[in-house]
Amino acid sequence: MHAVILAGGKGVRLRPYTTTLPKPLVPIGDEYAILEILLHQLSRQGFRSVTLAIGHLGHLIRSYVGNGSRWGLRIDYASETAPLGTIGPLLTMRDRLPQDFLVMNGDVLTDLDFADLLEEHNATRPPLTVATYARQVSIDFGVLTTRNGQVIEFSEKPTLDYQVSMGVYGVSRDCIAKYEAGLSLGFDELVLDLLAEGRHPREYRFEGYWLDIGRPDDYDRANAEFPHLRPQLLEGPVRVAAAGCGEPSPRRAPASRR
Repeated sequence: MHAVILAGGKGVRLRPYTTTLPKPLVPIGDEYAILEILLHQLSRQGFRSVTLAIGHLGHLIRSYVGNGSRWGLRIDYASETAPLGTIGPLLTMRDRLPQDFLVMNGDVLTDLDFADLLEEHNATRPPLTVATYARQVSIDFGVLTTRNGQVIEFSEKPTLDYQVSMGVYGVSRDCIAKYEAGLSLGFDELVLDLLAEGRHPREYRFEGYWLDIGRPDDYDRANAEFPHLRPQLLEGPVRVAAAGCGEPSPRRAPASRR
């Protein structure tokens, strides 16, 4: 099984922590970098190879990760000289990717079973599988629904429920075949194109632990919670790797997905 980790962003929202370090190398719990946790998880779940899409301060990521041997992984790199969005980096490496592969942001802290997501993607054959998480948004105003100048519905300070993208995807190479290498392409653009073509992405709903470390308060929360989450994040069951990088490993029921 193969994974692509998107690690090329500048991490602007996480400054000043990312002034001298790329966001995936920001330490969690004074012991592990975010990226190190992800690589450890992927290795334990049966992934054999990883491509790191790097850009901003990418030389530091290369120096820290190397060839991936300390995690039992084969790691190569794809460098971008200009921002290419979430999906754009995949277009530059398309010819060396397997038919189905995992894509993930390099700033995600979760106990998601990445292998199970990719196996489900392989089994169901959508163009794209999106890991989703339930979020509630509280509106601090009275919300009006109007039609033809009249109020037809009212709700006082409602709480809205959404399924949001976790930044983890199962991708089929055919899904990105039509786009030209070097194009800047966002996840939003890809999804809208697929919907317009009637090719609906599949949802992989998750209810375990997930934290997108995008802002300083998220980073503070991650450090505060990590001592309790460490076994959950780093000591999960070990899978036996499959024979081919793009082939699924033997399935097992995920511990925290319902």
